[in-house]
Amino acid sequence: MADSPSSWAGPNFHPRCTTPLTIALTCENAAAEVVVSGGIYLRWHGSAQGGPGRGLGDEGDGVRAVREPGGEGGRERAVERTAGPSAPATAPGDPEAARRRAERRAERITAGATELEQRLADLLRAGLAGAEQTGGGPWEETAARMVDAQAPGLASRVRELAAIPSSGPGWPVRLLEECALLHLLDRGWLHRERLPDSLAATVRSRVGLSTSADGPPVRDHWLVLAQYDTADARLTTRRVWLYGAETDRTVLLLSYGAAGRSPELALPVGLALEAEVSAYPDAGRRRVALGRRFAPPEPIRARPRGVTTSEAAVRYGEALRDDPWLDSVPVVLDRVVPVPDGDGWQLADADGDTALPLARTTGGQPGLWRLVALSGGAPVTVFGECGHRGFAPLTAWPAGPGTAVPLC
Repeated sequence: MADSPSSWAGPNFHPRCTTPLTIALTCENAAAEVVVSGGIYLRWHGSAQGGPGRGLGDEGDGVRAVREPGGEGGRERAVERTAGPSAPATAPGDPEAARRRAERRAERITAGATELEQRLADLLRAGLAGAEQTGGGPWEETAARMVDAQAPGLASRVRELAAIPSSGPGWPVRLLEECALLHLLDRGWLHRERLPDSLAATVRSRVGLSTSADGPPVRDHWLVLAQYDTADARLTTRRVWLYGAETDRTVLLLSYGAAGRSPELALPVGLALEAEVSAYPDAGRRRVALGRRFAPPEPIRARPRGVTTSEAAVRYGEALRDDPWLDSVPVVLDRVVPVPDGDGWQLADADGDTALPLARTTGGQPGLWRLVALSGGAPVTVFGECGHRGFAPLTAWPAGPGTAVPLC
């Protein structure tokens, strides 16, 4: 039987991952440190004392919140509303006007981040036990103020804090972890000028600033690894994972539709299309925009190269060095067998003694039983998302010849 944690209760999910990674942001009042060793351990130092926040929404630029995952994690982005009749007219593409708008928005976000720091400090000063008694009302109010500050990424994370106290046993640990990550994002924004360019771009994306794909076009035969939708009350988000047969690179396409409607982009899993993609300017540059297509999707024999479960855990740890807020990374596991593990499942290395637990959201879903049936006790190749919640399988291939089997 492969080594497996006795229970899946947090970030220390793999017994064999020892990648030491540390990310720290410091200031005179507070510091948040993220240490990764097979997962995430978060420590809070000092008390995050923010200055009094100025009134939010005092200036006239309007925004609406739209759900847009940053990187692979789902967050919101801000889209500017059309200015009313009282707004001064500016010529389209006026660089000076654009610069002034960007400065005003940065000032609002800074005020919102400072106010949020004070809110987090008040929570820790009063004790986490009080969060269960007060309910989600105060967090919803804080989230609304972050939207007013034009920081929808912060607002989305604040709303997630509201749901943690009712999430079951172990919620104080999860609440502290999420508070520390939110604190780290605040400090990253407030000291973004001291960060490396790639990490500063990631912070801007996580806060909610939208960007455009600025990478050079990369032409390849892109194998469609997986496609699935997530939805909330505002938006339907479609995620499409692609693998470049020649570049040996895995990238993510995102497309959106109104609530209750599917996005227009649809690519069949298991086929490949010859096309160009351009990367967005965040850490890892994994998210891309689809450019020119040269041929319709067609079958391809190429499969992505797989790794062991230990290597998958190390890969996630390394990715956290560049993006501490990353929920998961795309990984292809080679020669793994799905086996029961208590009340859950794990993917065990057929040629080793290590395993990765499947994410609890996988249990009971039809995709799990398709994976078990495809394996039949024999090794299979599985593509999915590996993160602090475990491994979420999305597509599988048999050990021998055969087509891809979607699991989502």
